Amino acid sequence: MSVDRRSLLRAAAAGGGILGLQALLPAWAQHGSHGVTAPSMPTLGGTQIDLSVGHTPFAVGGRTGHAITINGTLPAPLLRLREGQNVRLSVRNTLDADTSIHWHGLLVPFTMDGVPGISFPGIRPGETFHYEFPVRQAGTFWYHSHSDLQEAMGHYGPIIIDPADADPVAYDREHVLVLSDWSFIHPHEIMRRLKVQPGGFNFQRTTVAGLLSGEDRMTLEERAMWGQMRMDPRDVLDVSGSVYTYLINGHGPQENWTGLFRVGERVRLRIINASAMSIFNVRIPGLPMTVVQADGENVRPVEVDEFQISVAETYDVIVTPQDRAYTIVSEAIDRSGMGVATLAPHLGMRAEVPPLRSVPNLTMRDMGMDMSGGAMAGMDHGAMAGMDHSGMDHGSGAMDHGAMNMRDPANAPPDMAVGVGVQTISPMPQNRMGERPQGLEDVDHCVLVYTDLVSLRPNADQRAPSREMEIHLTGNMERFMWGFDGRRFSELVEPIRFERGERVRVTLVNDTMMAHPIHLHGHFFELVNGHPGHQPLKHTVNVAPGGQVTFDVTADNPGDWAFHCHLLMHMHAGMFNVVAVRPLDGVAS
Repeated sequence: MSVDRRSLLRAAAAGGGILGLQALLPAWAQHGSHGVTAPSMPTLGGTQIDLSVGHTPFAVGGRTGHAITINGTLPAPLLRLREGQNVRLSVRNTLDADTSIHWHGLLVPFTMDGVPGISFPGIRPGETFHYEFPVRQAGTFWYHSHSDLQEAMGHYGPIIIDPADADPVAYDREHVLVLSDWSFIHPHEIMRRLKVQPGGFNFQRTTVAGLLSGEDRMTLEERAMWGQMRMDPRDVLDVSGSVYTYLINGHGPQENWTGLFRVGERVRLRIINASAMSIFNVRIPGLPMTVVQADGENVRPVEVDEFQISVAETYDVIVTPQDRAYTIVSEAIDRSGMGVATLAPHLGMRAEVPPLRSVPNLTMRDMGMDMSGGAMAGMDHGAMAGMDHSGMDHGSGAMDHGAMNMRDPANAPPDMAVGVGVQTISPMPQNRMGERPQGLEDVDHCVLVYTDLVSLRPNADQRAPSREMEIHLTGNMERFMWGFDGRRFSELVEPIRFERGERVRVTLVNDTMMAHPIHLHGHFFELVNGHPGHQPLKHTVNVAPGGQVTFDVTADNPGDWAFHCHLLMHMHAGMFNVVAVRPLDGVAS
C-alpha cells in the first residue's frame, strides 16, 4: 500500500507530531536499542528483499521536513546478508523522479552497481528494478542513491554481511552507528548557494576581534598572507553546522539516541559515515576504542582514543564499557557542530557532553608546501610573510621561489588542463598518511592514522605493479568547480582504462586546500602505507589537503566503474570519472 506525502504528514501530526514521526525510525535505530543481534531486532535478509523508495516526512530538532527514504524510514532498513549467498533486491520507485541504489563497497557485477548512465539507466518512476548478485565478502557496508542529490535527503542505509566462516572479531553485542548530516534547505538550493558564494556557509571565519584577542591563533602577517592569496584559512568544510544538523541513527544531538549494553560485554560498534558533505572526528571520552575493521576489511587490532572518518568510510571498533554512561561524539572537522549519542547499561542514563573544540586553521602543509628539512633552505622569507619557519633548515643553499607559488602553472604536470577549473597547484605535495588528520594534530590522546592500518590477512595479489599513474584532484573554490586533472566530468572524453587483471600503482595528488574522500566502485585497493604484504584494503580514502595518497589496485572486476569524490556536491560539480576494465566476460580483448 502506498501512502502519499501529505497524508503521512497529517497522520504524524494527529498522532503526536514529532514523537509520531520518530516512530518511523527502523527498529535498530530507535532510542534504547539493545543492539542488532538481539532476537527481537528485525532486519531485512534472506535471498529476496523488497525495497521501496518514496517520500516521507522527517522530524529533528522540533522541525519537520521532507525526506527521500527507503521503506519509509531514515536511515533505511538494515540489510543483513551472509557471505556466499545469492541475493535478489527488488527496488520499487514511488517517486516522481528517477532513483537508484548503489551497494557501497560490495563487489558486484558492474550492471548491478547502481550508477545511472554508467552501469544501468536508473529506475524510472513507477518501475521496479531487480538487483541480483552473489555476496562475495563480509563486513560493514552501506547503500545509497546515486541519482541527483537524493543521498542528502535521507536515501541511505547500513549493510552487515556475516562471514561464511568464524568471525575473527570476538564480541558479545553489536550496534550500528550511521553518521549523517541533515538540512532543511533543499540540496539543490545548497548547491546553488555554493556556486554563488562558496564560503557562504562558513560562519567561523577569522575576525579583527579574534586577531586582537589572539582567539584566531594567527598573526597579522599570516592574516595578510591569506588575504593576498584570496584564501580562507578556515575553509575546511563547504557546508557547515550553520545549516546542518548532525545525526546519529537519524537522531539529532538533543534526542540522545542510546545503545544499551551489559557490564563486562565486548561491544562492537559498526560506524558508517553516510553524510553528504561532512567529515567527522569520532571519540567516546573515557572509553578507548580498538579498531578491528576498515571499509569492511579486517585489520590488526589497534587501540585509539579518536579517529577521523571521512565521507563514505566505515570503521568497526570494539569497546568494553564499564558500569556508567558514555557519550559518543561525532564532531565535524570544522568544529561547527557535532552528533551526540549515548552508550549506557540502562535507559535514561547520560554522560556529560563535551563542548566543541577550537576551530582549526589551515596550515602551509595544507597548501602543499613541505616546511621540513632542507627543502626550504635559503629561501627569501620576506617573500612568504607570515609563514611558520620553526621547522626549517636555515643553512646555505638556494631555492626557486616560483616553485612556492600555488598559482604557478609551471608546477602542473604536462597532461593537466590548467584553466579556470584549477585555482591552486600544490608545489610540494607530501604523503600525509602517517600524519594526524586535520584538527587533531595537537590533541593529548591517541589518534588513528592511515599507517596504523595493517591487513589481518596477507594481500591476495603481491605482484609488483606493471605501471604507475598519477591523478590530480583539482578545483576552483571561488567558482565551486571540481575535477580530476583540471577537467570536470562533463569535459572528459576518455575514461581511465585498466587492462583486466593488471596491477597498477595509482597516486592521488590533492592540489586543493580541502580534503577529498575518493571512492572507486567495484574494487578494493591497497594503501601503500609501509606494510608490504599486509597493505590495508580500502574502497574509499581521504586525501588530505596538499597531500598525496598512493595505492595498488588489481583490476579484476570487468566493466565500467564510477571513480569520484564522495563529497556529494564535489561529485555533482564534476569530480567524477569512469574506470573502464576490459575485456568484459565473453568478449575478446
